[in-house]
Amino acid sequence: MRLLLDSYAFLWFILGDQRLSDRARLAIAAADTDVLISPATLWEMAIKVRLGKYTLPGPFGPFMDTQLTSNRIRLLPIEVRHTAAG
Repeated sequence: MRLLLDSYAFLWFILGDQRLSDRARLAIAAADTDVLISPATLWEMAIKVRLGKYTLPGPFGPFMDTQLTSNRIRLLPIEVRHTAAG
């Protein structure tokens, strides 16, 4: 299965927030699930952390790098051709 997480699902998963359903948590954590997050989502979260809307347990960059790696979450490879209307 392939999952593209939005900012809430990603944050709720990595922070263990109970707002993420057990079903979603299990799907994200399953070894055979290909989990992706958009670079735009990371950018959005970085802005919100800077504005004080989100609080993380560590500095944004290192914390996100660790979470992406340890949870097998890949960045969605977005290229110019993906953005072209057609």
